[in-house]
Amino acid sequence: MSDSHCVYLLATNGHLIGTASGVTTFSESDLVNTPIIASYPLGLIENADYRVAIVAEGDLPTSVDRDALCGLRTMLAAVEDESTYTLLSSAAQIVTWHESFKYCPRCATPLEAHQDELAKVCGSCLHRQYPRISPCIIVLVRKGDQCLLAHASKFAPGRYSALAGFIEAGESAENAVVREVEEEVGIRVKNLTYCFSQSWPFPHSFMLGYMAEYDSGEITPDGEEILDAGWFSASNLPVLPPKFTIARRLIDRFLIEIGESLPEDSTLFFTAE
Repeated sequence: MSDSHCVYLLATNGHLIGTASGVTTFSESDLVNTPIIASYPLGLIENADYRVAIVAEGDLPTSVDRDALCGLRTMLAAVEDESTYTLLSSAAQIVTWHESFKYCPRCATPLEAHQDELAKVCGSCLHRQYPRISPCIIVLVRKGDQCLLAHASKFAPGRYSALAGFIEAGESAENAVVREVEEEVGIRVKNLTYCFSQSWPFPHSFMLGYMAEYDSGEITPDGEEILDAGWFSASNLPVLPPKFTIARRLIDRFLIEIGESLPEDSTLFFTAE
């Protein structure tokens, strides 16, 4: 890879390096004196080869303003196109995988980065370990011109979103939708419609987005994952998820379907239709 075409994202201590303006990128010449622990390909975007490199905290380039560094969610809030979102999501998940999977699951030998593909390889038994992906569902339930939004225990105060959960072993995505809704808020749903998907780097989820119709039951939050839930119309929406989320995309789609205008801070690049 030539210096003019290879672009690096850096990570240390399991976190990407970036500021509130977005992720920070580096050329090969920027990193000529930086010891790299491991490096993984991210693919070709806009005619440039992107890679994510893992470095020790003490080896960050001197050009990095450590006081300006921020978390991944803040970086994603600055994203204004789908390719950049994909780049950050991929890099963040690879960094999490690199930090989490250090030993061969077959023989416990330390794994090393594969030279030619996005994988780690065991020097003893040659087993290859690939980045983990956890399939999940997320669903917006509709009841006439209202949608079901819930406040989860991990959310910021006042924020509500669609219901979501992991798909269990042997379970279809559709069955997971029905099960998760009933477990979390006690109602039954019908007429499921698959809408779109999104890679979600918290920490390595692959979200399958659905719309569903209310069937029966009374809303009863489980009190553990979901603290509150209710039916909301376009005129009384609570604090919604950030614009880069699939949850916001589902909510935007609902608003379009009932003939409402989207909020000014709605999705910029993931079409809701």
